[in-house]
Amino acid sequence: MAAAEPPPPRRVRPRPAGNAESAKGAEGRERPSARKASAKRRAGVPDAAAAMRSAAGQLAQLLGRPPDSVSSLKPTDEGWEAQVEVVELDRIPDTTSVMASYKVALDPQGALVSYERTRRYSRGMIDRPT
Repeated sequence: MAAAEPPPPRRVRPRPAGNAESAKGAEGRERPSARKASAKRRAGVPDAAAAMRSAAGQLAQLLGRPPDSVSSLKPTDEGWEAQVEVVELDRIPDTTSVMASYKVALDPQGALVSYERTRRYSRGMIDRPT
């Protein structure tokens, strides 16, 4: 008895680039939030990574201190909003350094519109549940 030949490989059509299925609802129509996001991208709005770099870089120029981290970033109707952590006073040991948290607002093109220091704390301090 001869061995059975394996079936020929199936051809699969490639899917379009991007995640078009998640942007469309069950009826095949594009969801409003997906339309709004794609319209913003076409208008030249930076992506999240570019907005984060922009917020940190522009704040560093204004304060004259490099940012330690970006603790939050969210899109808004006016552009982006970020929380940037900055070392305001270096101390030894590091856990006693004075940190500041700045709220930074960016316009749709990623330019800094405003910033505000919202909090000062020592690096070693942890948030307590309320």
